[in-house]
Amino acid sequence: MNATYLIVYASMTGNTEEIANLIGSGIQEAGGTVLIKDILEVDVTDLQNYDCILLGAYTWGDGDLPDEFLDFYDEMYQLNLSGKRVAAFGSCDSSYEHHGGAVDILTEKLAELGADLVHDGLKIDLSPNTAEKEECMKFGQTIVEKF
Repeated sequence: MNATYLIVYASMTGNTEEIANLIGSGIQEAGGTVLIKDILEVDVTDLQNYDCILLGAYTWGDGDLPDEFLDFYDEMYQLNLSGKRVAAFGSCDSSYEHHGGAVDILTEKLAELGADLVHDGLKIDLSPNTAEKEECMKFGQTIVEKF
């Protein structure tokens, strides 16, 4: 199957954007076709047009979604993602009590909308180191392999 993949991310410092691009590279290496977009460039209804959706956000404050993701998140209620394969990822800061809370929030929302979670949420502490860069690429490859 020639599945289509959409990666949507919010990034303040560039860490989550780097993770999104690494995951995208992994998807491409595994033979997938992927589009990577900043959260501000996407309409929530665009998610319906892809077989697999990956949402990425850094965790803000004490485990919250970043402000630029809030409107998108609130509009997700209108989606039925049954049959869509999904996963969440993001940069996190382990010094906070709710490490990677945004990843957990997105994972829960995707499950509520009937999507098929194909991978546990990927949480990278701040900027990915060399080993974590490999982990991000493998994350993308594994998602393609699940089709």
